Amino acid sequence: MSWTDLRSDTVTQPTPAMRRAMMDAEVGDDVYGDDPTVKALEAAAAERLGKEAALFVPSGNFGNQLALLTHCQRGDEVILGDDCHIVWHETGGAALIAGVQLRTVESDRGVMPPDAIRRRIRVGDDIHWPRTGLICVENAHSNGLVIPLSVMAETAALAREHGVPVHLDGARLFNAATHLKVDAKEIAQHADTVMICLSKGLAAPIGSLVAGSADFVARARRNRKLMGGGMRQAGVLAAPGLIALNEMSARLAEDHARARTLAAGLAALPGVAVDLDAVHINLVWFRLPDGVDGAALTAYLLERGIKANPPEDGLMRLATHWQVDDAAVERTLAAMRAFLAG
Repeated sequence: MSWTDLRSDTVTQPTPAMRRAMMDAEVGDDVYGDDPTVKALEAAAAERLGKEAALFVPSGNFGNQLALLTHCQRGDEVILGDDCHIVWHETGGAALIAGVQLRTVESDRGVMPPDAIRRRIRVGDDIHWPRTGLICVENAHSNGLVIPLSVMAETAALAREHGVPVHLDGARLFNAATHLKVDAKEIAQHADTVMICLSKGLAAPIGSLVAGSADFVARARRNRKLMGGGMRQAGVLAAPGLIALNEMSARLAEDHARARTLAAGLAALPGVAVDLDAVHINLVWFRLPDGVDGAALTAYLLERGIKANPPEDGLMRLATHWQVDDAAVERTLAAMRAFLAG
C-alpha cells in the first residue's frame, strides 16, 4: 500500500539526495571540533540566521532546553506563552535541566501582548523575587500561525530595555519566513538566540541548530556535552542538514499551498469547521461535526492508506510536507467526504 502520512511534518523521509549525501559525507569527531561537515552546517546556519555562530544539536526539544540552561541561572524565571511548545510538549524539562521557573502569559493564539510581558518582568532587587532570566517567543507558533514581525520587534525592544535576553523557538522558522516573504534572519534579528529544526518540514532525518553570539554558542557547546549531546562522526547527519537548510527551505511554499487546498476542501464538507484565515503554513486545524467518532475516523483513514492523529476534544490537525502531493490531498479529501457521508 502507498501511504500518505499527515500526522506531522516530523515523519518526512530523507530525500534521495540526502541519502547520497549521508553516504559520501566527510566526517571527523565533532566533540573535538574536527568534523568538517558539521562545521559547514553550523557556519551556513549562522549566516542564514544573521548570527555569529551556531551549534548542531540532536533535536528541537534539546535545543530549546539547552538555550534555557545556557541563558539562565538556577532559580531564574522565564517568561513565555501559556500555549507554547516549551510549556506543553517538552516534558517539564525546564524545571529539571535548567532549574528555572516558567511564568506564563496568556497568549492570543500564540501572540503574547508585549504589555503583558512587561508586567511580568521583575524590576528591582527584592530578595523575595526570582530574577527574570529570559523571554521565549515562538514563530511560527505550533498552532500554525505566524507571529507578526511588529509584535516580535516590540517584544525585543522591551526586553533590551530591561536587559533580558530573548530566545526564539523557531522550529518552523523557515515556514514563517515563507509565509511573510522575508529572509529568516529578518525574523531571527528580534531574538538573541534562535533554535531551528531541520527534521520537520525540511526533511532531514535528525537534527536542529541553536544560533546566537559566539560567546553564547561557546557556552552552549559545553552545556551540550553536559546534557549528553556531544556527537562523534556527526557529519553523516549534518550532510542532509545542509540540503535541508539550503534546498528544502526553498520549496516550503508548495507545502503551504497544499495545506490551503486541503483546508478549503475540508471547509466544504458538511459540519466541518476550518478557520481558513489561520492556515499560514503547512498545518491545517479543523473541528469535526458534533457526534463524529474521531477514533473511528482515524481507523477508517488508516484502512485507506492515510495516517492521521486522532482529534483532541474534537479538534484535528493534518500536516503537509514534501511527501504529500496533490493526489494525496485529493485522496484524503475523498476519504473524509466518504466517511462523513456514511
